[in-house]
Amino acid sequence: MAKKTINNDVLLANIIKGIEEVKGNDIDILDLREIDTAVCDYFIICNGNSNTQVNAIVNSIQKTVSKELKDKPWHVEGTDNAEWVLMDYVNIVVHVFQKHIREYYNIESLWGDAKITTIENKY
Repeated sequence: MAKKTINNDVLLANIIKGIEEVKGNDIDILDLREIDTAVCDYFIICNGNSNTQVNAIVNSIQKTVSKELKDKPWHVEGTDNAEWVLMDYVNIVVHVFQKHIREYYNIESLWGDAKITTIENKY
């Protein structure tokens, strides 16, 4: 059975919805499509205030995407200590950080050529 292709915009919207449902903070979308060496089309970066909230964000994203799109991440890592969790949806990679870890690694600066869209908190 062939795997159905999911539209990036629809997947992005559902990932953002999952983050917002548990009040994830500082959501940035990095558009990497114009960068030749990029491994995917988009990075979504957000943070939580604790390892409990980071895991809640990850679980909310998985639940929302699974329910709405019947899709799951190809790979997830970092949930054991929940300081930096990476979720790989192939074309979209989600990074969920604790705030201090995000500030330390500052991965947005590593992709300075990317177009960055910041999603304003709704709460």
